[in-house]
Amino acid sequence: EMAETAKVSQDELEELREAFSKIDVDSNGFINSNELNDLFKAANLPLPGYRVREIVQELMTKGDQNEDGQISFDEFISIFEKLKSTEVAKTFRKAINKKEGICAIGGTSQQSSAWTLHSYSEEEKYAFVNWINKALENDPDCKHVIPMDPNTDDLFKAVGDGIVLCKMINFSVPDTIDERTINKKKLTPFTIQENLNLALNSASAIGCHVVNIGAEDLKEGKPYLVLGLLWQVIKIGLFADIELSRNEVMFSLLLTVRPLQLIFNPLHLKLKSMSIQVSSFRQNFSITLQNHSSISLILTKCSHIIEDSKAYYHLLNQVAPKGDEEGIPPIAIDMTGLREKEDVKRAESMLVQADKLGCRQFVTAHDVVNGNSKLNLAFIANLFNKYPALQKPENQDIDWSLLEGETREERTFRNWMNSLGVNPRVNHLYGDLGDALVIFQLYEKIKVPVDWNKVNKPPYPKLGENMKKLENCNYAISLGKDKAKFSLVGIGGTDLHEGKRTLTLALVWQLMRRYTLNILEELGDGQKVNDDTIVNWVNQTLKEAEKSSSISSFKDSKISTSMPVLDLIDAIQPGSIRYDLIKSEDLTDEEKLNNAKYAISMARKIGARVYALPEDLVEVKPKMVMTVFACLMGRGMKRV
Repeated sequence: EMAETAKVSQDELEELREAFSKIDVDSNGFINSNELNDLFKAANLPLPGYRVREIVQELMTKGDQNEDGQISFDEFISIFEKLKSTEVAKTFRKAINKKEGICAIGGTSQQSSAWTLHSYSEEEKYAFVNWINKALENDPDCKHVIPMDPNTDDLFKAVGDGIVLCKMINFSVPDTIDERTINKKKLTPFTIQENLNLALNSASAIGCHVVNIGAEDLKEGKPYLVLGLLWQVIKIGLFADIELSRNEVMFSLLLTVRPLQLIFNPLHLKLKSMSIQVSSFRQNFSITLQNHSSISLILTKCSHIIEDSKAYYHLLNQVAPKGDEEGIPPIAIDMTGLREKEDVKRAESMLVQADKLGCRQFVTAHDVVNGNSKLNLAFIANLFNKYPALQKPENQDIDWSLLEGETREERTFRNWMNSLGVNPRVNHLYGDLGDALVIFQLYEKIKVPVDWNKVNKPPYPKLGENMKKLENCNYAISLGKDKAKFSLVGIGGTDLHEGKRTLTLALVWQLMRRYTLNILEELGDGQKVNDDTIVNWVNQTLKEAEKSSSISSFKDSKISTSMPVLDLIDAIQPGSIRYDLIKSEDLTDEEKLNNAKYAISMARKIGARVYALPEDLVEVKPKMVMTVFACLMGRGMKRV
């Protein structure tokens, strides 16, 4: 009997959530009972088959909260809590220690209990080290650690000064960090701390979930935290260009091939009056080859499709250059390896062919055969980025101006949500908010209580799915008006469900604003904060530091030079700004942007979690400007 329960730490919760998402491939928030054994394995908590069957039987007869034969994440956590209090915990620890390719480390953080056992994958460490070595091989600032030996713990030591992390963030999302702000020489504990602050806050700004990861964790090289952060950074980079707004061929194929299941992350096409959502590519997939102009990657749970390497062989042969385009030499893929009977040898032969394309990254032969979902996903994404093998259909009359990319404001909001750890992850600001589940999580972040009994949760019925989602959206708008006291005049649940841009942004902005102000109020012992409060604090701080800058509002044109921001940063942390690197008078547009890049990175470097972009300062976007000064105010109020 699983009678007593033990509390699950935050670290454990994050690890279990990641494991759950691996098995919940359609991201509907549930797994079925037959997948429970796979879930325990994904969480590195293998149980004997008979014990899993006992748990399933008990759950179905006593603990299935929904009485639907499916298991939610909350139900899984309930199971885990009970198991943690029993002798089963001992078998977990033994099993993890013996598991091939898994290293286990006892929990040491204050949040970790004595029972906690963090684990990390040697395969992932090996893959990430090789990727970083390749990415930074010519960077003179990384010569002190690159190349790293993937067979050692070099990686966990290399991230300790923050330079590699900053460089990898810029490799994934160029220009996120101003190189002038990275401390590179004569490093001291203080300058290392600054680098790590810069890396963590910049990672958050590009959408990484860095809650419960601190500079000390990285300095100490805690493997499970280092690998978790690096995977987020690498994945964001791999998927950055895999979206319709950056590829006309995808757009063209979407209009001609239905259903188009082509790319790895959820894709959405914004037309002026409609939204088309393309199916997601998940971690397990099968490959159907149609012709040279399109490769359809079809969602399935049949991981064995990749484990025998045969599909990969055909994929490589399909995307390899045939020499049809001028200046691009052909690359011949040797298909004889298909006849190899042993899976590992066949996989190794396949990777030799991938190396011809410069795409032998992330996976080893054993990773392919074992179906490592994370590394295979990275392998395919990298291959697509280098060889998309897509051709625009001929004789198409398409108005390409209808294809709209993501705006800076939308990207900022999306990254903010993802950095808070919302589940599912937001890939498209409008389509992914259409059932309001993410909105409800954000309400809880700003301390607006949500009655989850009123929320319809996936899986939604096939008939009436839109109605269930609309009910959620209606409830979300009601909470905004009645509990959060937001200004939502003329905004209804239908607007949120249909992803109407302006109206959806109005709600999201108020959520972000309230979240930011709540932090300031907590630092100020509950004193209410508004725009005037922030402006007055900025000017008072600048005056006390004998700075000449000041602002009249968040629309002040002087903000376009970034000088008020730079002076405020120097007032908060005296001597931090190198004024010889900036220009303060008669600025050109380029010089204003250079100042803004430096200001945003310096704000993050001194510990302010800023989500705004340099262009927001140059163009004096009041909403984003407000968040910059609010974050700096929060940092300033933490001074001792």
